[in-house]
Amino acid sequence: GPAHGRHCHRQQEREQGSGSGSGSGSARPQPPEPSLLRFLVCPLSKRPLRYEEATNELINEELGIAYPIIDGIPNMVPEAARMTHKKAPAEGSEQP
Repeated sequence: GPAHGRHCHRQQEREQGSGSGSGSGSARPQPPEPSLLRFLVCPLSKRPLRYEEATNELINEELGIAYPIIDGIPNMVPEAARMTHKKAPAEGSEQP
């Protein structure tokens, strides 16, 4: 009885997050609404985006860019996107 109540309270405090658990000191990344993801497309290519849980970003594999997700809201402006390509393509391998 009482022990369970104490456990719940302790869990609530942890949820609010004093930053002890995570190195960055920020709250756990909040994924976007699944219903939102269904109709989100890249504003540049108009192709569907893949949600990457590890980085909490929306990935466009085709263009190799990732849009950050802030508080569950995808930041879909090209300025906010970052390049995801691990290694840069060799010079001259890509068509102009």
